[in-house]
Amino acid sequence: MPMLSRLRCAALLAAFAFLALVAIQPAAAEVRIDITRGHMRPLPIAIPDMFGGQPQESQLGKDIARVVAADLERSGLFKPIDQRAFIQNVASLQAGPRFADWKQINAEALVSGKVEIGSDGRMRVEFRLWDVFSEGQMAGQAYTASPSGWRRIAHLVADSIYKRITGEDGYFDTQIVYISESGPKTDRKKRLAIMDQDGENHRYLTAGEDLVLTPRFSPTAREITYMSYFKGIPRVYVLQIDTGRRELLGDFPGMTFAPRFSPDGNKVVLSLAQDGNTELYEMNLMTRQKRRLTNHPAIDTSPSFSPDGSRIVFNSDRGGAQQIYTMDADGGNVARISFGDGRYATPVWSPRGDLIAFTKMKGGEFFIGVMHPDGSGERLLAQGFLVEGPTWAPNGRVLAFWKEGPSDERGRGISSRLYTIDLTGLNERQVLTPQDGSDPAWSPLIP
Repeated sequence: MPMLSRLRCAALLAAFAFLALVAIQPAAAEVRIDITRGHMRPLPIAIPDMFGGQPQESQLGKDIARVVAADLERSGLFKPIDQRAFIQNVASLQAGPRFADWKQINAEALVSGKVEIGSDGRMRVEFRLWDVFSEGQMAGQAYTASPSGWRRIAHLVADSIYKRITGEDGYFDTQIVYISESGPKTDRKKRLAIMDQDGENHRYLTAGEDLVLTPRFSPTAREITYMSYFKGIPRVYVLQIDTGRRELLGDFPGMTFAPRFSPDGNKVVLSLAQDGNTELYEMNLMTRQKRRLTNHPAIDTSPSFSPDGSRIVFNSDRGGAQQIYTMDADGGNVARISFGDGRYATPVWSPRGDLIAFTKMKGGEFFIGVMHPDGSGERLLAQGFLVEGPTWAPNGRVLAFWKEGPSDERGRGISSRLYTIDLTGLNERQVLTPQDGSDPAWSPLIP
């Protein structure tokens, strides 16, 4: 990754639906993290509570700082310093950092901020990022929202810090949809659930009467496509997250699997089993017309578009065992790309276009891995009794997946949990959920 250039003031190009953002002029700075390295020392960063003149403002300042620190720490790239070590207090920090105090506790970066609630009840949150060694400001922004939006503000602040120091887009202002599971293995109750990427703001989207599988986000992050068994019949639905409105995508005359949106959100690609044969199809969401993409006696499933929509990666046993193939979006130029030992499944193209994540089965174990779109550079990141279903964070540097532990002969003791891991394979973290979880899908950045 090239050296970070000196920042210049820039206005944001798009406004959020409920946020107004104001850029603050930053000065030059040199602190940075090169996230392309396999091993790195987390950056020591000081994140004091944000200053608030009134009790509500002060509490919001503490809450926001806590979430910012947690986001950055989970990335594995930052090491928030214990606030008990701080020498300069929050109130005096408003007049500017005493850099000698922060150098004394070995902080390399510092975040300062304040929270104000106006007469209209709106909250204004301002933060600044400082390079302690060069004693210069690196970045700064102000966000305006209702006080109830404080948690999202915190994720936006963390995203801004992450991007300024790493040069890569952040991924904290996102959500994860997944399958919430409960009950014994022989009678699992599965519900569609959604939460922030850190596990907060959790809620259920379905009641659990019908089995649900393979949820996937649209490019807008406000729609989900998934498969549900209604009275034992598999159907593909599109769910509007904000309204809860559910629309039947289509009644197919066979089993349908793994629906996934195209990058422009106008189409869905899925696998359809008919007359003993499983092929890939594309459906236009405007016309509801479907088009067959593959024509082979093997099982073709788990399709995923490249970010530009020109290619599709999928899973097929046409070579005798489950392997990964790519093809043009119209079904042409099919090519096998996986040639390692074992079987491959659930491929998904990175939002950056540079990698394809997959599940691998070898020697009785399961692995989560990545490879380049031409099949080169295969690397295995996580392994276990059963690990499956990788999904990319929108910056293409972090994956979520799920692990399942073994059950006894009566189906008891089963446990499935969600995890994240970065591309180094060194920062695996559990995402806490109220019940068991499987089959996660990571949203794009929330508009």
